[in-house]
Formats: sequence, structure tokens, C-alpha cells
Amino acid sequence: MNDAAPHPPARTDDELARLDVTVLLRYGLTAEPGPRRTALFGDGAAAAAVVLDRLGTEPRSVAFLADTVRAGGLTHAAELPEPLPRREAADLVREWLRAGTELVGGIAADDTAATWLRAVATVIEVKQLTRLRSHPPSGPPEPW
Repeated sequence: MNDAAPHPPARTDDELARLDVTVLLRYGLTAEPGPRRTALFGDGAAAAAVVLDRLGTEPRSVAFLADTVRAGGLTHAAELPEPLPRREAADLVREWLRAGTELVGGIAADDTAATWLRAVATVIEVKQLTRLRSHPPSGPPEPW
């Protein structure tokens, strides 16, 4: 008999892209470790990464935003005129940051949000590296 929890069903990128990341943030940022936090860092991080990757967001931009959230908090980051370089991505992530500011989570929520953004950046980077390995660019490598 296997006592391990069953694995959630695998989701496609299209299914992940349809998830409501804002709701996952509202319920996951201030939750104690458990299913809501797991959903935020699992499907929520994957969903955010899929959407941001499709918008051409570089992982380093999301990682920089994570550092900004950790240093200045969600409220500060939500007020940035351009939290990410591309307008569509900036508007979307600002909505996510504002969802976090509506919570009464304080520094703990700020730190959790920063950690979550780092996870999103990591997933974007893995997606990009996987794509690059499966479809390497043709022609000679670019000189350093």
C-alpha cells in the first residue's frame, strides 16, 4: 500500500496559462505551509512562467523584480512604473503584485512573494534552456 499523496494531473502550457495567478497569490501568500502554498509554488509558478515566457520576458527581469520585492516590499514594487520591461508583462505582473498588497501579510508576505518570483524566474529559464537544447540555433556560434 502506498501512503504517498497522489500526484496532481499533468497540465499543458495552455491549461496552466488559463489559471488565475492572482487568486493563487491571494490565497497562497499568507497561507501557512499546506495546499494553498503548494498550489502557489507549483501550478501558480508554472502558470506565471508560461504566461511571462509567452510575452517574451527574460528570467533575469523576473529575478530582479524578486530582489526589488524582497528589498522594498510588494507595495513598493506594485508602484513601479515598469516592473518588467515589456508593457503587457509589466501590466500583468503589476496586477499580481497589487493582489499581494491587498493582504495583511507584512514582511512575511513580501518575502514569500519574492521567493515565488524567483521560482517563476527559474521556471522561465528552464523552459528557455529546454527550448534552446531541442531547437539549437543554426549557423556558427556568435563570437564573445
